[in-house]
Amino acid sequence: MPHILIVEDETIIRSALRRLLERNQYEVSEAGSVQEAQERFSIPSFDLIVSDLRLPGAPGTEMIKLAQGTPVLIMTSYASLRSAVDSMKMGAVDYIAKPFDHDEMLQAVARILRDHQQAQSAPATTVSTKPTADKPTESAQGEIGIIGSCPAMQDLYSKIRKVAPTDSNVLIQGESGTGKELVARALHNLSRRAKAPLISVNCAAIPETLIESELFGHEKGAFTGASASRTGLVEAADGGTLFLDEIGELPLEAQARLLRVLQEGEIRRVGSVQSQKVDVRLIAATHRDLKTLSKTGQFREDLYYRLHVIALKLPALRERDDDVLEIARVFLQRQSARQGRNNMTFSPSAEQAIRHYPWPGNVRELENAIERSVILCEGDLISAELLGIDIELDELEYDFAAPSSQSNSMVSDANEPTEDLSLEDYFQHFVLEHQDHMTETELARKLGISRKCLWERRQRLGIPRRKPTVTAD
Repeated sequence: MPHILIVEDETIIRSALRRLLERNQYEVSEAGSVQEAQERFSIPSFDLIVSDLRLPGAPGTEMIKLAQGTPVLIMTSYASLRSAVDSMKMGAVDYIAKPFDHDEMLQAVARILRDHQQAQSAPATTVSTKPTADKPTESAQGEIGIIGSCPAMQDLYSKIRKVAPTDSNVLIQGESGTGKELVARALHNLSRRAKAPLISVNCAAIPETLIESELFGHEKGAFTGASASRTGLVEAADGGTLFLDEIGELPLEAQARLLRVLQEGEIRRVGSVQSQKVDVRLIAATHRDLKTLSKTGQFREDLYYRLHVIALKLPALRERDDDVLEIARVFLQRQSARQGRNNMTFSPSAEQAIRHYPWPGNVRELENAIERSVILCEGDLISAELLGIDIELDELEYDFAAPSSQSNSMVSDANEPTEDLSLEDYFQHFVLEHQDHMTETELARKLGISRKCLWERRQRLGIPRRKPTVTAD
């Protein structure tokens, strides 16, 4: 069980974080200051240290030196975000803004512990690792950190391995929740910049009025409230990688400054007349169509083409075939271990629900659904109902495995051919034959499925819905 040290002077925050971590199967110790931590504990013996930046006596960055290689995660308020970036320069493994989201904290802790364990177990691993011929369909979870082995993901892994060693800009495209930051992290970890910082910025999470100052820094007196000069996130990524998530939300003024970074390799802080050189690799991600936005003037066209040197497309979860169940089982193992319930499994109906549900929120929605089901499950078997997803149970029960007895009688009454028909052929034949005189509800009932399933299969098979010509009695 990983042992984590919390260093936080605010009792309420410290206690809440301790309870959160202990609920997720971590052993936790705590201290209210750097001095107290030194006096009570052997700091290098911990697996992870989570420390507030501002502490009485000495700042949380002092823990980096005392940790002697143990990873240190810095917590900071939004107002001192730039100071947290400075702490990363001093050796902090990452930072998280307060008040933090519980899921965000747990994900950060799990990722840092995993990366540190991998670094310790394989210190001689180089970034030039390539797949062997006898393992063409590996999930790449160990090397790249992403679960899944469907053809689309295998193609993505191949591109990541080719692109990572270069300094080319990369644009990652995909729906929300597909794991774009995981791809960015894989590109960084497999690059020559792996030992330098990876600075991640969600462009949609920073107020428009502050985004330029956050990215490029500012000089003292540059604007009201700028009481001291500050380093920007681009400068903090010098020598490493800058990951700009949701870059489609970046204001046009900030886009112009970013373009200068890409073209000239230099930045100018807000309020400064001098430029300074930076060596940064840019990885951007978006769920929006930047090409269309550039044509309508909402995104700079010259910046779009600078970003679009190499484009990586992440498939939606619904397009990843059997990966869905593989990912679900990994999440189940992870969540059940956190709850101390290691024998949990999915029922057949739950596995069917996972395969059939379209997962509009992608991997993020799947992970949340499994975490919820593990918490609510009273035994070791997770049912479809516990997943809490919007899918009809009758759809799972039938799924065109066999038409209902009512539909069988109707088919025989209408002398319809049923032998040698695939399930899709049967569906299409039945709907086209009866949709003119039956409502959608009647069609669904005769087929033994839900109206939602009927609609979805109409869309997939390209069978337009026609208004029925039902006559009144």
